[in-house]
Amino acid sequence: MPYYEYHCETNGCTLEIRHGMSERVETWGDLVERAGVERGRTPADTPVEKLISAPVPLTGSAGDKDFRGCGSGCACVPRA
Repeated sequence: MPYYEYHCETNGCTLEIRHGMSERVETWGDLVERAGVERGRTPADTPVEKLISAPVPLTGSAGDKDFRGCGSGCACVPRA
């Protein structure tokens, strides 16, 4: 499952959570429940906005000779 960042303009907080692509998170209450954090004083029905963020690719291009890729089925795994 991918990670997503959501921002609440009302309280200025940004949280990162993991969920399926078809799932929707629209309110502060939804977000904090999934993130496992306290709601605080922000009303549960306060809208949140999904942020667009670029993923950080894991590659061995930094010269790390011990890089092994991220998994056996991944295209970044060096071939023998």
